[in-house]
Amino acid sequence: MKLKSLITAAAVAVTMGTLALGTAGLAAAQQALEKTDIKIAVGGKPLLYYLPLTLAERLGYFKDAGLNVEINDFGGGSKSLQALIGGSADVVTGAYDHTIQMQAKSQPIVAVTQLGRYPGIVLAAVNKAGTVKSVKDLKGKKIGVTAPGSSTNFMLNYVLTSMGMKPEDASVIGVGGGPSAIAAIKRGEIDAIVNLDPVISQAQADGDITILADTRTEKGTMDVYGGPYPAAVLYMKPDFIKENPKTTQALTDVFVRTMLWLNKASTEDVLKVLPEEYFLGNKSLYAQAFEHSKPTYSPDGRFTQVGAEAALKVLKAFDPAVASASIDLSKTYTNQYVEDALKRLQK
Repeated sequence: MKLKSLITAAAVAVTMGTLALGTAGLAAAQQALEKTDIKIAVGGKPLLYYLPLTLAERLGYFKDAGLNVEINDFGGGSKSLQALIGGSADVVTGAYDHTIQMQAKSQPIVAVTQLGRYPGIVLAAVNKAGTVKSVKDLKGKKIGVTAPGSSTNFMLNYVLTSMGMKPEDASVIGVGGGPSAIAAIKRGEIDAIVNLDPVISQAQADGDITILADTRTEKGTMDVYGGPYPAAVLYMKPDFIKENPKTTQALTDVFVRTMLWLNKASTEDVLKVLPEEYFLGNKSLYAQAFEHSKPTYSPDGRFTQVGAEAALKVLKAFDPAVASASIDLSKTYTNQYVEDALKRLQK
């Protein structure tokens, strides 16, 4: 029995060491962090768009990196951006688009880790309203987005523009990214919706929507944007990076570690980590939603120039400030911290 116990203990030790996924390699990055108490803003934390943030939190990766993180959840990406600009947040998990828009406003922010390689955003007609049969019918209609000025709003703007319309040709209504969005659909308060999973999968399963455009896949992203399109990222002000390079590296390590875990995880692995309230009362449906969205996640956190150029092209189409500005894409993102993290985590 003693021998069996020793063998079991040894096996457990080996397993724990394997699950650590480079924890020892992260130790160096934890030394003398300039800032350990970090406020992260996000616009719709339960959305699958931001799944890596919740996974990092619940897997204990922030704690492993020596970070004490407070996550503040807002109604949409534009509000989390405001928190960063206003100083109530240190960093944001939000849409890459904002890095380009803010450079056009001479308020630079920099993305240091890519979480999503496809947007995962879906445009759908609300069946109860019965007023939208195709994208051409959106003019003059009420369209629900997570929040005005968010990435869901940007997709709508681009789709309208590509059809020869203007962003102001439709009325935009913020409906959030959870039960409030489902409620707006079921009450027929909006004619169409631009949202993400699990909201979209829930509404589709209930027969409440008809999908018109879907960027949860590479093909769908190509159909809408004509190329790869960066989605959720970790971004912050250049001053934060300059004053806190080790903390920036530690944050990047956390998210790269999460992306590597997610890349290998099964659906069941993911569901075990998440809180029950994320499932909107239907765990099996959430599982389907995750599987729909899994292709959208970055495999390693790296950015591509092609993706950045696609985002710039799209924003120029409907944002006059971006169209008239001279944008230096090299200042909107950096792979420096991701590459450093990968060197240690993939050993």
